[in-house]
Amino acid sequence: MEEKKRISILTNGIIKENPVLVLVIGTCPTLATSGSVETGLGMGLAATAVLICSNIVISALHNIIPDKVRIPCFITVIAGFVTIVQMLLQAFVPSLYSALGLYLPLIVVNCIILGRAEMFASKNGVVDSALDGIGMGIGFTLTLVIMGTLREVLGNGVWLAGDWFGLAKGFKGIPIFSRFIPGMSIMTMVPGGFFVYAIVMAAVHYLTKDKSKIRNDFGCDGCANIGACTDGDCAAQKQ
Repeated sequence: MEEKKRISILTNGIIKENPVLVLVIGTCPTLATSGSVETGLGMGLAATAVLICSNIVISALHNIIPDKVRIPCFITVIAGFVTIVQMLLQAFVPSLYSALGLYLPLIVVNCIILGRAEMFASKNGVVDSALDGIGMGIGFTLTLVIMGTLREVLGNGVWLAGDWFGLAKGFKGIPIFSRFIPGMSIMTMVPGGFFVYAIVMAAVHYLTKDKSKIRNDFGCDGCANIGACTDGDCAAQKQ
């Protein structure tokens, strides 16, 4: 029974509770860094590393963190791991560090990471919290890679172009449509990000047939700030 529970925790974040496509959080970095597969994968891996590590530490310390200051404590833990990831990328993968730019330090306030800290890690054991971080990280990374693939192929007509973390500098990518159809540059811009995001979200909801469950389950229990909210008549409850 325990094994099935942990498998469920690990797999929930991939599709059933995908943070971007189902819970609809973390959309800002998703739209900003999904212009190519390389940047999407880089952001996904960086956020996953921070998510796993912060979940583990917060789960281990949740019994000694005062309830009134838990959010500042969570942010401090997350910020520490983000700083480590930043320093590692700057030292070993400077091209990716430059490509992600401001969105790398903004992982500190990523709703996915803070939300999982509040909703799961602070209420569950270390192992379960680590599995939750892995599952949510995989779901987030897969979403970025899928969106990056669509935007890159439709926008530039090629796939997997980039320096690839310094391993394949100047790689022009695999031609897909470039020989037949010129790329639609709008797909690599902000409007294209919204369009692809809507298409991928609609496809996931249609394939999972889970639209009613998503609407019914979303309420105060799905809010990252439920513990800090003192308004009993909050907007989430009205839904």
